[in-house]
Amino acid sequence: MIRAALSIALIALCSACHDQASGGAGARAQIKAVGSSTVYPFTTIVAEQYLANSPGARPPVIESTGTGAGMRLFCAGIGAAHPDIVNASRRMKRSEFDACVRNGASEILEVQVGIDGVAFAEAKNGPKMALTPGEIYLALAAAPKGKPNTARTWRDVNATLPPIPIQVYGPPSTSGTRDALAELIMARGCIETDPAAKTLEADDADAFKARCQRVREDGAYVDAGENDNLIVQKLTANPNAIGVFGYSYLEENAGSVDGVPIAGVAPSEASIADGKYPGARPLYIYVKKAHLKAVPGLSRFILQYTKLWGANGPLARRGLIAAPTTIQIQAADVVRTEKTLDGAALK
Repeated sequence: MIRAALSIALIALCSACHDQASGGAGARAQIKAVGSSTVYPFTTIVAEQYLANSPGARPPVIESTGTGAGMRLFCAGIGAAHPDIVNASRRMKRSEFDACVRNGASEILEVQVGIDGVAFAEAKNGPKMALTPGEIYLALAAAPKGKPNTARTWRDVNATLPPIPIQVYGPPSTSGTRDALAELIMARGCIETDPAAKTLEADDADAFKARCQRVREDGAYVDAGENDNLIVQKLTANPNAIGVFGYSYLEENAGSVDGVPIAGVAPSEASIADGKYPGARPLYIYVKKAHLKAVPGLSRFILQYTKLWGANGPLARRGLIAAPTTIQIQAADVVRTEKTLDGAALK
């Protein structure tokens, strides 16, 4: 069945290639990327540079859909109807890779483009919070320590915190930033505060996720959609609230918001680059190998990425934190050789 689907998809792609070569109406001559709102601004800068260096090229279409929704679109098939690139603020999941394979997109390039952090922020006139992963878990988990969350103020979580309502604006469940919040911060906090969590993590992964990573839905956590700038606006309007978004948005809006230290470490370029900040995470783009020759300019586009992600490059000036040199070399090699991802390495 998979082989048949693959053959059909390849035929469709070849038809698209023929249409492009002959100028047929069925061709898509534009590069299309979907996915992470965090990676979106970096990919748009790459698109601007690509256009400046590619006279006559059509502007790439780049959509901010969130990592999860972007993966679904990306893995739905190959050919002109499907995206060429998915921006991701977390690594591709094995289940997503398997979906890609089922739909004919079995050869995928995984390119780490840099590092980011899941930043907590408050308004300049906010309460000057400093939190631990355990406090964040107890405040935001749907069922901390296996019981419904009844905390209404930060003081309910820890007597040393201010008696202001827990109100956190953050990304939706389709976002890679939300996944990182759950996996990097809440899971750590759960293990730190719940003696049963470590055993549960080893024995029952689904139960661990339900207990440690599921976010409450009673209004304390507010889904602000895939618009990180909107979260910044909400913090300005509500100084007692906290926002969650990628570090690049914190840096971009440093004039109106401050970072909230986590476990005694403030989010900064240095603390994220050296891994001391608890919310540090890699950022990726995924590219369909089958589209590299079929879509005009796609190979040049991803090559453009490799020229911009250095520590002193345009992406760093926009807030991307450059990956270590060894990772940059490995990622550039993936682009140069078109080395495909081994799905067995995914979780």
